[in-house]
Amino acid sequence: MPSPSRNSNDAGPPTLDHVIGQPQVVAKLKVAVEAAFADSEPLPHTLLTGPPGTGKTMLGKTLAREMAGEFHEVLGQSIFGIGCLNGLLMTPTSPRAVIMIDEAHEADPSIQVALYKALDEGKVFIGNAQRQSLSKLDIEPFTLILATTDPQSLLPPLRDRMKMICQLRRYEAADIARILRQRSQQLGWEVEQDVLDAVSVRSFGTPRLALRLLDSIRRSGRAEGDLAITNAHATHAFELEQVDALGLDADSRTYLDILAMSRRPTRLTVIASRLGQPPEAVSRVIEPNLLWLGLIERNDRGRSLTPKGVEHIRGVPADTSAQNDGGGA
Repeated sequence: MPSPSRNSNDAGPPTLDHVIGQPQVVAKLKVAVEAAFADSEPLPHTLLTGPPGTGKTMLGKTLAREMAGEFHEVLGQSIFGIGCLNGLLMTPTSPRAVIMIDEAHEADPSIQVALYKALDEGKVFIGNAQRQSLSKLDIEPFTLILATTDPQSLLPPLRDRMKMICQLRRYEAADIARILRQRSQQLGWEVEQDVLDAVSVRSFGTPRLALRLLDSIRRSGRAEGDLAITNAHATHAFELEQVDALGLDADSRTYLDILAMSRRPTRLTVIASRLGQPPEAVSRVIEPNLLWLGLIERNDRGRSLTPKGVEHIRGVPADTSAQNDGGGA
């Protein structure tokens, strides 16, 4: 058994055959890898989309390993100029290299234009202000992977140049438990199966959240000097993290309480004000998980609890007669 590691990010699937979940995406990528080797060409440029934490970066790294090529990763918002982009595109030294731009929609439009021009030409363009000239430099063939939670914010010409589009989705709880078991074995962690099951149902179908929670549970165990991760450690960690049986934290439960106190749909701005958070943060961070769980619904009039949400927050069967009976509060 390998010596225990302290961080769940220290491991990952070595090949596509080891990737758990996302069967349609994995099948498509396997075909692409086989075709690339058969034709002695790089993988096609690929767009990975889906909710945060569903494995886009993991798949990018795995594809680079499958191709036995270099892997270069950068955030879209960190490409701060054309010179920075040119440096990135000139980094690969072999045609099997993978360049991954995470949060690609955050890249400035001028960067996106220069990027798809470089893909078309196979060159980067270097300007000389003193000579008022433009030089072209060849770049090594490579595979570009764009990862984004918001593909519609990419410029259409750049999006259209991606030959493969892979939509990742949230995972089933059983697949999350399998991912946690795989990662625990890679790291040399001894974990009770009940712990993995408890984490999986609190992860909102998101491996990143599940691994973060498993890390917290392991810290609880190590703080007591234990190597094996048990249910007792999980219970303690859930209390420290203020996570309930569905994985909801304190802010999410307060959000539900706000809706429970109103007989009418409540506007986002009202909820955000009571939470003390910006509306955008509430809509992008808190609401997606509540919607996925089916606890709330939202429309032009505001946000309301669903019958399932009423039952969860009050612990009693829902009375739907009071739901959605008026204008926004």
